[in-house]
Amino acid sequence: MDNSIDQLGPFAKSLGVVIDRADGDEVTAHWAVRPELHQPYGILHGGVHCGVVETLASLGAALWLGDRGRVVGVSNSTDFYRASSEGELTSRARPLHRGRSQQVWLVETTDDQDRVVARGQVRLQNLTP
Repeated sequence: MDNSIDQLGPFAKSLGVVIDRADGDEVTAHWAVRPELHQPYGILHGGVHCGVVETLASLGAALWLGDRGRVVGVSNSTDFYRASSEGELTSRARPLHRGRSQQVWLVETTDDQDRVVARGQVRLQNLTP
C-alpha cells in the first residue's frame, strides 16, 4: 500500500496522521498533539481521538474488504483515559470481528511513555454490490 497521507483524505491530513503500517489485519500510525487540536482548556480535543480512531479502523476495514466493496462507519465509541497537551501519540487498530456485512475494529492510542490515552471501537458496514 502507498502510505501517502492523501489516501486518507483531507480530514486525516489536517490531524497530521502518518501511517506506519496498513493492511487488513492491522493499521498503526503516529501523530502529534498540537495547539490547534486543543480544546479551550489546553488539552487535546476528544473529537480528535474519535477522528483518528475512525480513520484507522476504516482504513484497515477497507483494506480487508478490498475490491469486494466499500466500508462506512456506523458506530464509534471512544473513551479518553489520559489528557495530552503535547507530544507524539501512536495509534494501533486491529479487527475484533470481520463478517459478511459488518466489521468491528478496536483502536488504542498510547503516549510516548506507552500509557494508554484513548481507546475506541468502531463498527463498520460493508457495502457490497
